[in-house]
Amino acid sequence: MSEPLLECRGLRKSFALGSGGRVEVLRGLDLQVPAGEILAITGASGVGKSTLLHVLGALEPPDDGEVRFAGESLYARGEQGLAGFRNRRIGFVFQFHHLLPEFSALENTMMPALIAGEPRREAAGRARELLEGVELGHRLEQRPGKLSGGEQQRVAIARALIMSPALVLADEPTGNLDSTSSRNVHRLFRRLQEQRRFTAVLATHNPELAAAADRMLRLAEGTLHADEGP
Repeated sequence: MSEPLLECRGLRKSFALGSGGRVEVLRGLDLQVPAGEILAITGASGVGKSTLLHVLGALEPPDDGEVRFAGESLYARGEQGLAGFRNRRIGFVFQFHHLLPEFSALENTMMPALIAGEPRREAAGRARELLEGVELGHRLEQRPGKLSGGEQQRVAIARALIMSPALVLADEPTGNLDSTSSRNVHRLFRRLQEQRRFTAVLATHNPELAAAADRMLRLAEGTLHADEGP
């Protein structure tokens, strides 16, 4: 069997409490994600799904344990190496899209490529192609304030894919959307994954989104368990 794209061994993560104690969120968590899989992580609010995604995406180191990406220990990299990894190998989609309000849809989508030092013309061409692919070719110059919630999240998905990442991490990507917009985003995300063959880990409360994934796992008491759905 080929090595998984993403593998976690014995992850532990805790946070300080105001009272002086600590709460342990991840408790020796293990995980393997094959290349090309869409994995849904379910679980109650506050159980640690976002924390897990932050650890997987090199945003927050674990207290103990190891994250391996394509066979290499992720947190063995220095800060500069982790920053480059986040920019080039990971695409992030958040519940709150975090678009920059002063920039257009096209400029927001280009941003990771510009940060990586790519020529503006090349970045703009790729961003335009992605926005056309998410059915926003007619909204390129609109700022986020002029876009609907579903349109804003489609821009966020395009931005996440601009660097052709191997792994996309999505944290409650439809949490702020109505049911129609949620379904549209579900279908779009699956279509893009089939076209681009990225691996995806989704944290979600949405049973429809979770059921559409290739596999579901439930985070409870700091570890992952098989989730058979409703």
